[in-house]
Amino acid sequence: MEFLPRLVFIIIIGLTIWIIAKRIRFISRNIQLGLPQDRTDHKDQRWRNLLLVAFGQQKMFKRPIPAILHLFIYIGFIIINIEVLEFIIDGLFGSHRFFASIIGGDGLYTAALNFFELLAILVLISCVVFLIRRNVLKVNRFEGEEMTRWPKLDANIILMVEIVLMIAIIVMNATDSILQARSPYYTAAGPFYFSGLLVPLFENMSTNTLIIIERFAWWFHIIGILAFAVYVTYSKHLHIFLAFPNTYYGDVKPKGEMRNMPVVTTEVKNMLGIPLDTPAPDHDAPEAPADIARFGAKDVTDLSWKNILDAYTCTQCGRCTDSCPANQTGKKLSPRKIVMDVRYRAEEIGRSLDVGGPGAEDGKALFRDYITEEEINACTTCQACVEACPVLINPLDVILQIRRYMSMEESSSPQEWQIMFQNIETSFAPWKFPPSDRFTWADSLKNKSE
Repeated sequence: MEFLPRLVFIIIIGLTIWIIAKRIRFISRNIQLGLPQDRTDHKDQRWRNLLLVAFGQQKMFKRPIPAILHLFIYIGFIIINIEVLEFIIDGLFGSHRFFASIIGGDGLYTAALNFFELLAILVLISCVVFLIRRNVLKVNRFEGEEMTRWPKLDANIILMVEIVLMIAIIVMNATDSILQARSPYYTAAGPFYFSGLLVPLFENMSTNTLIIIERFAWWFHIIGILAFAVYVTYSKHLHIFLAFPNTYYGDVKPKGEMRNMPVVTTEVKNMLGIPLDTPAPDHDAPEAPADIARFGAKDVTDLSWKNILDAYTCTQCGRCTDSCPANQTGKKLSPRKIVMDVRYRAEEIGRSLDVGGPGAEDGKALFRDYITEEEINACTTCQACVEACPVLINPLDVILQIRRYMSMEESSSPQEWQIMFQNIETSFAPWKFPPSDRFTWADSLKNKSE
C-alpha cells in the first residue's frame, strides 16, 4: 500500500478513536448523573450472570427462533472482528493478509477464512430474516407508541449496514482469490468456498478492474466497520458493549423483594433511637445523599447510576412490554418506553451541560414531561418485565421510585391507594377494621363447624 492511502487510513483510524472516546466520556458522565449505588456484593453470582446472560445469552432462548438468528449475528460480530484486526494491520503497515504471511496462506489460515465466510453468510441470512420480521411480518412487539420513526429506522439501518458489510467481505475475497494468481502483491491464501461461488462473475475481468473492485471492497468494509463503531454509540445497539457490565451489575436479589428507601430507613431509625449501622446495608439500594432533596424520583438525577446504565443498555426488543399484563389489557404503560425515556432525559441533560446550559435545572423532569402519571399507576408490580429482559434491565425499579415520589412528595396517588395507605397506618391492614377484629372471620367459621 502506498504512502498516501496509508496516511488516509491512519487519519481515519485516529478520527474514529477521537469520536468514540468523546462519546464514551459523554455517556459515562450521563450515567454518573444518577445517585451512587453499591453493586460490589455477591461477586460469584454477578460473574455467573455475566457468563450465562451476557456471553451465553441464556434468556434469549425463551424464544428459540430469534435467539438462534441473534446468536449467528453475535458470534459473527465477535469472530469476524479477528479479520478486521488483520484489515487494520494491513492498513497501517501496507501489508496484504498479514496473518497469512505469518502462519502460511494455506492450512489453518484458509480454514479460518472459510469459517469467517460461513459466519458472514449466516449473519447476512439472519439480518434479512430480521428485516422481514420488522417490516413485512410486523411482529407486534416491535410496534408501540415509543417506537417512533427513529427507533424503527435505527434498527433497519443497523441490519442493512451489516448485510452490506458481509457482502463486501465476500466480494473482496472473491476478487482477491483471482488476483492471488495474477499479482505478486496478493498473498496466496488458498481457496475460499463461499466467495469462490462468485469467482465466475469476476474471472473474465482485467487485472486492473479486479484490483479496483477488491480495493473498493476492502476500503468499504473497513470504513464501514469504523463508521459502525461510531454509530453504535448513538444507537440502541450500544447494548453490544454495555450488556456485559449491565448484567454484571444487575440485581441479584429475589425479584419479589422490594428495596427500602435508605432516606426513610434513616429517618425511622433516628426516631426510634436505633443505631444507623444496623442492620447490614442494602447493597442494591441507592445511597442516601447527605442532604435529602426529595423522596423517590422525579428526574434521572434522583435515580441510581444503574437505572441510567439500564437505559443505555436497552435493546428496545420489546420483550418487557410484550410480557406486561397492563399493556396487554390496553393500558398506556410500556416498560420499554419507561426505560427509553430515562435515556432520552439523560441525553437531554447531558447535551445541556455540554453547552454550559442548566442541565437538570431546565424546568423539565423525567416524571410528567416524559413519563405520565397514567403510565406509572397502571403497573401491577408483577415483575414480568424484569423477568423478560435478556440483559437484566429493571424497568420496575424506575416505576417504583416515581411512585414513591408521587406518594411521599405530591400525595398524588389515586384516591383508592390513599385510603389503603391510611388503613395500613391506622389498622395495620389494607382494610378498615381494627386489628382486634382481624380473626373474626375465623371465629365465624369455627361456629359454623360446631
